[in-house]
Amino acid sequence: MADAKSLSCILCPRGCRLELLVEGELVSVSGNACPRGEGYGRQEALAPMRSLTSTVRAEGGVRARLAVRTSGDIALARMLEAVYALDDIVVRAPVAAGQLIRADFLGMGVDLIASDELKALPGSGDGYPYAGASAAHDSGAKR
Repeated sequence: MADAKSLSCILCPRGCRLELLVEGELVSVSGNACPRGEGYGRQEALAPMRSLTSTVRAEGGVRARLAVRTSGDIALARMLEAVYALDDIVVRAPVAAGQLIRADFLGMGVDLIASDELKALPGSGDGYPYAGASAAHDSGAKR
């Protein structure tokens, strides 16, 4: 039996109302004004993806938190796992915007990068990112 879903496309300002009919791995999409909407509807029906934007703890900087983001989308099903993993990450100022914080974050195929710069407090050291705990925290283990 087919499952019907309705959602708004977010790929452009038009915001087409998509109607999805999902039967196993088969997805029928209607309501899209362009091919991008069809692709978006299929992706949302089968394996929704999202970008992660959040903060991590910081030491030696003018702020106690550093804004970070993933370099690409991750599976929505793993979002909570990714957010929990951020608790174990601590960076040391200074940090440049765009600086790599974690390569291949949790084995998801995307990097975790700084989305803002973090200046060091005067006299707080040379600045280096460090994991707070070992890289084993990035192994994907759930809490």
